[in-house]
Amino acid sequence: MLGNIFRLGIKELRSLFADRMLLVIIVWAFTAGIYAAATGMSRELHNAPVAVVDFDQSALTDRIVTGLRAPWFLPPRQSTLSEMDTLLDRGEVSFAIVFPEHFQRDFAAGKRPAVQVNIDATNMGQSFIGASYISNIITEELQYEAGIRSTQLPLDLVTRVRFNPNLNGLWFGGVMEVINNITLLSIVLVGAAFIREREHGTLEHLLVMPLSAFEIMAGKVWANALVVLIAATLSLRLIVQLLMDIPLAGSVSLFIAGAALYLFSTASIGIFLGTLARSMPQFGLLIILVILPLQLLSGGVTPRESMPQLVQQIMEVAPTPHFISFAQAVLFRGAGIDLVWPQLLRVAGIGVVFFVIALARLRKTVAQTQ
Repeated sequence: MLGNIFRLGIKELRSLFADRMLLVIIVWAFTAGIYAAATGMSRELHNAPVAVVDFDQSALTDRIVTGLRAPWFLPPRQSTLSEMDTLLDRGEVSFAIVFPEHFQRDFAAGKRPAVQVNIDATNMGQSFIGASYISNIITEELQYEAGIRSTQLPLDLVTRVRFNPNLNGLWFGGVMEVINNITLLSIVLVGAAFIREREHGTLEHLLVMPLSAFEIMAGKVWANALVVLIAATLSLRLIVQLLMDIPLAGSVSLFIAGAALYLFSTASIGIFLGTLARSMPQFGLLIILVILPLQLLSGGVTPRESMPQLVQQIMEVAPTPHFISFAQAVLFRGAGIDLVWPQLLRVAGIGVVFFVIALARLRKTVAQTQ
């Protein structure tokens, strides 16, 4: 049996290497795709366009406007009140700050003059962060104007960021993109391989041989999982660590071992979807329905704790949340096997369940074909 599984896997590898388009997709996904996704989507405020309507024209407002500097903001654009709404509606600016007349004089007199900050909340993440930045800049300048040098608290609060001291979103984005591509390509490659067998008529050739459904499935799983595993390992070493200079706190070897278990689960999901679909277009539609929830609801984009309790409970039956928790603990926080073994156990258990379900579905498909 092991010999048959090995030879079937070699056949899968030959078939994959003969498909140049799939090879291009794999190479792109784990090289330029990783770099583009990590650097192209900023998770911090960067070059936000801002307009200023200054009715006061005082030294205080000038210092506040000067504080809106790169790399967080583009040079502030002086505007009039009538132009402000138009700039916001057209999306030419994300923030518009209005300083009232006699702002500095009223503040010096002990009054509390109001500053209006208009925000285009189309980009919710940027608008939330930008509002905080602007508030902090105005507060600091007002404290300096009033001669306040401290918050007058009985203690000093000092924030130290442990795992990402510079709060660089590139560190998070690069690693998470590798994880997302492992999920996507493992499901796509295995499922597409099964669909390709059926469309080309080679599945019938396998059925007339003394091969079991288990051997056919196992051959596809190990071969395609091996390709994704090698590509992910090279991507972590060459693209993430070498090119993007992202430090990995934990053991890459431990991560690869966990990824191998995870690929067993996702490859089984790919086989199951391949047995459901009758053609490649149907398989593509099923991929959309499966991949999006796995990537968006598994804690890689948004913390699972912020999701509804029902969503968290449903996603417990998927391997992706447990693998993401494992990967973040190992690569970001340097966790060892003594801390992440529960996640590995869940991934392995869920993988066995999906493998059994996919195998039963494959046997049913084989019986219908015969």
